[in-house]
Amino acid sequence: MNEKKLNRRKFLKQIGIGSALLATTSTRYWGCHRKSSAVRPNVLFILTDDQRADTINALSDQAIQTPTLDRLVREGVSFTNAYIMGSTSGAVCMPSRAMLLTGRTLFKLEKKGLVIPDEHILLPEALRHAGYQTFGTGKWHNSRQAYARCFTHGAKIMFRGMSDHLHVPVYDFDPTGIYDAENEYISDQFSSEMFTDAAIQFIEKDVKHDPFFMFVSYSAPHDPRMAPDEFKKRYPPDQMQLPKNFLPQHPFDNGELDIRDEKLAPTPRTAGTVRKHLSDYYAMITQLDFQIGRLLDALEKSGKMDQTIIVFASDNGLAIGSHGLLGKQNLYEHSVKVPLIFKGPGIPRNVRNQSLCLLSDLFPTICRMTTIPIPPTVEGSSLTPVLDNERVAYRDHIFFAYKNYQRGIRTADGWKLIHYRLRGKKKTQLFNLNRDPQELDNLIGDDRYHDIIKQLQQLMRQEMVSHGDFCRFEQSNWNMPE
Repeated sequence: MNEKKLNRRKFLKQIGIGSALLATTSTRYWGCHRKSSAVRPNVLFILTDDQRADTINALSDQAIQTPTLDRLVREGVSFTNAYIMGSTSGAVCMPSRAMLLTGRTLFKLEKKGLVIPDEHILLPEALRHAGYQTFGTGKWHNSRQAYARCFTHGAKIMFRGMSDHLHVPVYDFDPTGIYDAENEYISDQFSSEMFTDAAIQFIEKDVKHDPFFMFVSYSAPHDPRMAPDEFKKRYPPDQMQLPKNFLPQHPFDNGELDIRDEKLAPTPRTAGTVRKHLSDYYAMITQLDFQIGRLLDALEKSGKMDQTIIVFASDNGLAIGSHGLLGKQNLYEHSVKVPLIFKGPGIPRNVRNQSLCLLSDLFPTICRMTTIPIPPTVEGSSLTPVLDNERVAYRDHIFFAYKNYQRGIRTADGWKLIHYRLRGKKKTQLFNLNRDPQELDNLIGDDRYHDIIKQLQQLMRQEMVSHGDFCRFEQSNWNMPE
């Protein structure tokens, strides 16, 4: 048998043994000490699709209505510098979700995250082997085999990247894990409502014992943006405020100006077109917020809220008019920064934490919170040391990559460098995010920042090598074919 598979089997067996030992010993989970036969917290993981970090009212100056997410902000810790590492695919959510689920970094994924090999243990899979009931509903943009490894329960599973929100292709849960194409069917219930109903049914009828892990993965607010009229009417297009970094078109070729997302509106963008897109986008988010509220109400009614850690995040952001772009195939803040909130027993309330972190850090964080071992294949770092003390040393920088066109570095002190290389041309941007969070003032030509640029370039070289990047900083076009 393959040595990697043997190591995987051995590790999962160790998780199971550890779980049995915990039944007879005093254990600890984040912030709480209890002596009982079942002290591990439940986990509710809520993931949205294409939601910018600045689309939560309590965390931004945007005129968006998100009362449920605002409640999570008040009752938990919001990481205001949470990021994805980027993507090797135009379908950014596929590698992003793979990094989240495996705790691995971008260039350590298989087939851009579409396939999760057996030796890469997934978060729900680890929890399942530790004795958790695991439930998954909604979008799963990775392999069906990986889903089958993860969940003991499920409903309304969408093995696609996107769909019409009123005609969603889904599967019912199949304990055999086969999910033949002939068993897929079209639901006529709005996606966010359907996935919420499935999750509520699990809470009300299918939970047999604690602890449980729920992965509720919404396909909203991804386009097509078609929120019900009761939510659309809250955002008249002519009253929508344009992004502060709105541009009619991107000032240079970034390598992805002709991708599907950028063709959702003509170029140059007009103010009216972007306002309409924002209106539809905000309506989708507010409808989604309402459905998340229903889910939290059901959890509270069940009596399990106080024993449940809630994690809220999105798989990536979106430009939607910023910098003349509509999609997420870029390294600007609006597209690589994501919302991230923790709420639950022992977690501080109403805290904004500015520590730099990645979605791949969530796997080890949840392992620490649930007292299960972190698999050796996980590369992320647990956030538990900084959850109530952001002064604890954590990440001092983050490395970004998009395909073979764009590379970036963002430091904890607010500097950001983005390099572009394509068709023999180079372009570099330097931003001071402390003074210019909208990334409008490119400082690359200012001699005062020569030393900073050199330092960031050297850091980028090091990160490209350490992450196993297929590009080479010093070589023409990063040594990649056109």
